[in-house]
Amino acid sequence: MDLGSGGAGAEALAYAMRDVSLPERLACASRSIVGRLVFTTSFGLEDQAITHAIFRAGLDLHIELVTLDTGRLFPETYDLWAQTEDRYGRRINAVSPDRAGVEALVSRQGINGFRHSVEARKACCDVRKVEPLGRALAGAAGWITGLRAEQSAFRAAVPLAVQDSGYGLTKVNPLADWSREDLARYVADNAIPYNPLHDQGYPSIGCAPCTRAVRLGEPERAGRWWWEQESKKECGLHLMPAQNVQEQSHDQRA
Repeated sequence: MDLGSGGAGAEALAYAMRDVSLPERLACASRSIVGRLVFTTSFGLEDQAITHAIFRAGLDLHIELVTLDTGRLFPETYDLWAQTEDRYGRRINAVSPDRAGVEALVSRQGINGFRHSVEARKACCDVRKVEPLGRALAGAAGWITGLRAEQSAFRAAVPLAVQDSGYGLTKVNPLADWSREDLARYVADNAIPYNPLHDQGYPSIGCAPCTRAVRLGEPERAGRWWWEQESKKECGLHLMPAQNVQEQSHDQRA
């Protein structure tokens, strides 16, 4: 399969990924995408499932694993990072924020100034997440994520694969059609290490100051930036540039 045809190639990949297992979906992406293929993990339940499939599939998957170390993660997340490396005998490379950018941000808004406004919070996410992601994906031909359609209303149409014109690569979401129950079953069946915060009411785990446990009946991402009005609950990693708004019906990657 040649993905040089852009959107049409991504649609063909998405079609090929239907009705096959997670390892087979990853193998299909690895075979189809010519060039660097990067998986960005935040050590959530989805990402742990994908990590397990990459390392234990018995396939020669040329997939790089990186994580964005914002400097504000939960201690449990750092512990899981070490536990995951021990379990699979592989290093997960960190991409950290630019030091000068963090220092300027904290000087400008204070250590927890992101709570003052949506704009301040987005500025923090830009420095700690979005800019490092750009470096992590520089020169990559494909990007694997743990997005699932069930996570939020804004992600409801997330496809298995899509051409991401913002980063100029093929974005692969191998768990797009999985339910929370599918995910929990896969993790349990394979004894995959996971963050203990998931058992304490944290279905979605980001930076510690920006994440709380969800209440009964709340959606999965309700605990993210909870002081803001309910909206898309996104940090900007999966948002499209303004010039790509016309493509949003095909790529609900926010």
